[in-house]
This record gives sequence, structure tokens and C-alpha cells, in this order.
Amino acid sequence: MSEIRSPSTGRRYSIKRVCAVWQIPRSTVHSQLRRSSVTDLPALKKRGPVGAASDEELVSLIRNEIDASPFHGEGHRKIWARLRFKGVRTSKDRVCRLMRESGLQARPGRRRERRVHDGTIITEKPDQMWGTDLTQTLTVEEDTASVFIAIDHCTCECVGIHAAKTANRFEALEPIRQGVREHFGGFQENIAEGLSLRHDHGSQYVSDDFQNEISFLGVEASPSFVREPEGNGCAERFIRTLKENLLWVKYFNTIEELRIALLEFRDTYNKEWIIERHRYKTPKQVRDNHLAAARKAA
Repeated sequence: MSEIRSPSTGRRYSIKRVCAVWQIPRSTVHSQLRRSSVTDLPALKKRGPVGAASDEELVSLIRNEIDASPFHGEGHRKIWARLRFKGVRTSKDRVCRLMRESGLQARPGRRRERRVHDGTIITEKPDQMWGTDLTQTLTVEEDTASVFIAIDHCTCECVGIHAAKTANRFEALEPIRQGVREHFGGFQENIAEGLSLRHDHGSQYVSDDFQNEISFLGVEASPSFVREPEGNGCAERFIRTLKENLLWVKYFNTIEELRIALLEFRDTYNKEWIIERHRYKTPKQVRDNHLAAARKAA
């Protein structure tokens, strides 16, 4: 670089002076010059032992796990966990690299903007907070159908799911009723006391009928912040999973057919969907562990 003349002044300048003006270390310049002078270098790979299998064999195992999974859109962490279940021990970084290089990533990484919602909505025990939301899909014979869900914020378990022709306040209550009957043992005044319900500001959820019924059950309303969907993130995340694995991949002739398929999906999800933050346990396993710990403490 010191042999090159400046096109504006016609003078030569030392690397030290140029780096001082550019405010970059000289080691960076020397490194770039060294790299540009070396050609036909073999592709660099991570040093050390290969591991449980060669890259080609591990890619084949990864493809088998993706094909065998009942779900779509699972990332490298869950594929890594499923490989460990099968006795194939390797690192998450290696699985991530091979899935990226082989075009097997469900959602390629993207830069995230700063989150407005900086708090947490995760609870320490089941049945302390549920989240509810709705989405819509199409049926062949009955056009649009509304799908309502309710999710436990601790276990990520689907505690209720329902499909209806209309998206009114009474249909929105059905997943809550399902969850209360199953996890609180009935349907009566204040039976679900201590539970809070996270919901958005949709007309169904802020209506008097909806609010009066959850108040009768002892449930405290917990509206999310306006324009911050992260506040209802557990329900939003489940809806994405539901779309990717059912609503976007299957056709339904009637709303009743859809409703039955939703109940079947709820059971499959609760028993087989693994959650990273719970160390790759399923929602049912997480709830069972909490119940067992509560019985032991009693």
C-alpha cells in the first residue's frame, strides 16, 4: 500500500498514516492483504474430531428426522434434540451448520428489530396464566371458519381449542370452558380463582358477556398492551404452529370436520411437540412434572 500514490496529491503515504486517518488497526490491513494474495485455498472446516458421524451421514439422519416428524417448521435445536433421543450425540452448532449448508432450515435467520415489549409473560407453574386468541381459515363447503385457542403460559399446553362459523363472544369462550372443566374439575363460581387470562383488545374479548363469564369463574382479565403482540406471545406462537402443521397443509370440507381435526391436533401437540425452554420436554411432560412435584411437596 505504501508504494501506491494518491490520485489527488500524487504522494505516497505509509500504512501507519492511512490507518490512523481511517481509524482501523494495521493488523486488519495486513490480514486483508495477506488473504488477497493467497488463491486456491481449500475450504476451511472446524478442526477436531468428526463426531458421531461424517457430515454426509449426519445430513442424511437430519433429513430422516425432518421427514419422520409429525410437525413442520422445527428448527435446528429441536432436530438436535430428536437426534439425541435416537442416540446420535453431536453439537447444536454442527446441526445448525449442516442444515444451513444443505438448505434444510425451516426459517432462515433474519435480523430482528428492537422489541418494544421487554417483560416476560412466562409463569412458574401451570394454570396461573392462560393466553387466548383467534385465527381464521377456509373450508370447502362452508367458507370462512374462526378458530379459537387457549394456551397455558407455563407449559405451552393447548388447554382448549374450538372452531365455529361466527367469531362472536360466545364462541370465544369455548376454549376457556374446555380448559376450566379439564384442569379445575368443573364449571362453577370462582372455581378458577388465581388464574389470569391474557387476551388482545378484540371485540369478542372486551365484550361484557365474555368479561362477565370469566369473572364468574374467578378468572382475572389480563389485556395485552396495544400494538405489542409479544404480550400475547404464547397464543401467537401456538397459532403459527397450528397454521404450519394443520391449517395450511390440509383441506376441510365442513367446520365440524375442522373442529374434530383441531381436537386431534391438540392431543398430538400436547403429547409430542417438544419445547426448547423446557429442555425439550412436551407440554404434557411439563405439566406431569409439576403435578408430581406438587404431590411430593404436599
